[in-house]
Amino acid sequence: MDARQLEYFLAIVEHGGFSKAAAALHVAQPSLSQAMANLEADLGVALFHRVGRGVVLSEAGEELLEPSRRVLRDMAAVRDTAAALSGLHGGTVEVATMPSPGIEPLTTLIHRFAELHPAVTVSTHAAFTPDEVVSLVRSGACELGLLGSPNPVTVAGLDVLQVEDQPFVVVAAPDGPVRDDVTIRPEDLAGQKLIASRTGSLMRSIVDDITAGGRGTGIVTVVDHRTSILPLVLTGVGIAVLPSSWTRLARRCGAVVAPIEPTAHLHVAMVSLPAHLTPAARAFLALTTSLARQRTKGPAAARTRK
Repeated sequence: MDARQLEYFLAIVEHGGFSKAAAALHVAQPSLSQAMANLEADLGVALFHRVGRGVVLSEAGEELLEPSRRVLRDMAAVRDTAAALSGLHGGTVEVATMPSPGIEPLTTLIHRFAELHPAVTVSTHAAFTPDEVVSLVRSGACELGLLGSPNPVTVAGLDVLQVEDQPFVVVAAPDGPVRDDVTIRPEDLAGQKLIASRTGSLMRSIVDDITAGGRGTGIVTVVDHRTSILPLVLTGVGIAVLPSSWTRLARRCGAVVAPIEPTAHLHVAMVSLPAHLTPAARAFLALTTSLARQRTKGPAAARTRK
């Protein structure tokens, strides 16, 4: 068993089959198939079940996924550590992120990181719940995870860096009932149509609380993808309640943003495994720690392990 075989194995999983993996790796499919046959022979188990023209992971293949990712990441760490002796000269940081933290603080983090380490690529992976972010980090698919939660984040077995708390704000089209940067209360939204996310999110619970008060306030549309919310607001479909991470982007697009009282807060945190971080990931985490200290205006943002 060697690193090349593990790389091929993960590529087959990622691309959903031998032919797509071979094309992505720029190798001949027979060579890829032979490498997998040799790996299966070495391990004494089948890693894939052949179904028609495709393949699905066997139980043994599922068990090999996380160790394979760790082995390849550790090998990358060795290479990156050697390069780090004279600075970061390449590599990739894999970051899982939820939508709102993916607007901010991720934008600021990538901007500053790119200035400090222009040769390192930051690759983001979409996740829509805290559990999805944690799963991507635990499995080794990502080294770091940026998530938002209704409560301060604690995760067993992972390091947790509390980054910032984002209050929720009202985002609306200009020339409407909402004035930019003027605090409003839920009753001020009487008769307004709201754009909401699916049930289960903190954003939706705030909208439900507002509409529960009556006064003619209702939900005009429900969206899965939060990237759809701002365009809907700007076209006048309705107003939205979003974390303050959207404020700068919303104003640049011409929307007005107003604080709402009382409001809830989205607790943003970065999670990582206690070990197995490449130098590039450690540098990104250090930058996040610095940003957290600035935004919390405290002596230090505490990193905890449960």
